[in-house]
Amino acid sequence: MKKFSIIIANRHATSISLEEEFYEVLVTIAKEKGITINALVTEIDTQRQNPNLSSALRIYILKYLQQKIQ
Repeated sequence: MKKFSIIIANRHATSISLEEEFYEVLVTIAKEKGITINALVTEIDTQRQNPNLSSALRIYILKYLQQKIQ
């Protein structure tokens, strides 16, 4: 597990703890959407129902990959 520094909503600096494999998929998703990693995390943060941001990111990644294989 590794900590990554991000900025949410262009103003709130924080860090997330994710396995590098999850972070790499997050970066890939951001590239596919044509947005920055910070913008993607902000999007996920505003829509999350899980109180833990890192968990919300993992769930987002899981759902994204599940849609890809269907």
